[in-house]
Amino acid sequence: MKVPFVDLKAQHAAIRNQVDSAIASVIGDTAFVGGKYVDEFEKNYASYCGTKYAVGVSSGTSALQLALLAMGVGPGDEVITAANTFIATAEAISHTGATPVFVDMDPVTFNIDVAGIEKAITDKTKVIIPVHLYGQPADMDPILEIAAKHSLLVLEDAAQAQGARYKGKRCGCFGQAAAFSFYPAKNLGAYGDAGAIVTDDAAYVETIRLYMNHGRRSAHDHAVIGFNERLDGLQGAILNAKLGALDEWNKMRRDAAGRYNDLLAGLNVQTPKAGADVEHIYHLYVVRVRDRDAVRSALGEKDVASGIHYPVPVHLLDAYKGLGLGKGSFPVTEQAAGDILTLPMFPHISAEQQQYVAECLAEIVGKKG
Repeated sequence: MKVPFVDLKAQHAAIRNQVDSAIASVIGDTAFVGGKYVDEFEKNYASYCGTKYAVGVSSGTSALQLALLAMGVGPGDEVITAANTFIATAEAISHTGATPVFVDMDPVTFNIDVAGIEKAITDKTKVIIPVHLYGQPADMDPILEIAAKHSLLVLEDAAQAQGARYKGKRCGCFGQAAAFSFYPAKNLGAYGDAGAIVTDDAAYVETIRLYMNHGRRSAHDHAVIGFNERLDGLQGAILNAKLGALDEWNKMRRDAAGRYNDLLAGLNVQTPKAGADVEHIYHLYVVRVRDRDAVRSALGEKDVASGIHYPVPVHLLDAYKGLGLGKGSFPVTEQAAGDILTLPMFPHISAEQQQYVAECLAEIVGKKG
């Protein structure tokens, strides 16, 4: 059996008619940049997240950067975030001129270690960016308490958490704003790059819309040096067509995670743990194994695809050498980077495919005890 890492074809087949109709409508109306299809998606996604506003943008990275600009982040500021995240989180901070300040991860949930946040605060700190990693919400209550205590803003990096819940509320409605990615492999994925910012703050929306469209107030009146980070009409229509299926797809992912947990329970594999009071949506199903690289290679020989999220912590990448953070700076994150392995996970993964993955792992890593 061959098990892919993701299967976007199976997902598309389930909603082909809706997507084809949406694309045809955009083409028929030639509404390619912005327009009513983007407006409709923004309205529906804000409602879905439980916020007043959503602004569609060109990518999740753009969403982070634009939200930070709306928050007034710039040169001389510091922004606290997780050490174990994709580089986009740090990139967005850096492109505002601010400095990312990392905090180690919680070894159980893989999210930011809340106990380390307050220790990282200085008089330059302006924003905290908790990352809802792998689809699991960060522990938001204590993070919000710390932010309020120190008069800091909170921007949720919800790039992997479309529809995830913390204490019954969806990710995106806890901080002053939240940034989402709709990269095709995400739980809610576009057919290309796309992203969104959600917020209850009308002033943020005004600033974001200004910066995302060349700093334009009207056709030839540019108030600031902006960017071209608008959401395409086609992507807006596609996302809107898929949004109605998101909760069902997330349930399918949770069911698949439960099957994995049962199948791998007796093996030398550490399965993921969901935190208390959260609804994990398993954008990624990440386990920990000894000799990870050898295990991954052996799985590949058995036609089981896998990934690593992420093999090199951001502070150890060449791009961030300038921060002067060497090995040992964030030991929990660094240890995890050496043994985490991401198994195939997508809504339409079959029980048979998961059984095969488990059988292959059993042959490679063996049983406990």
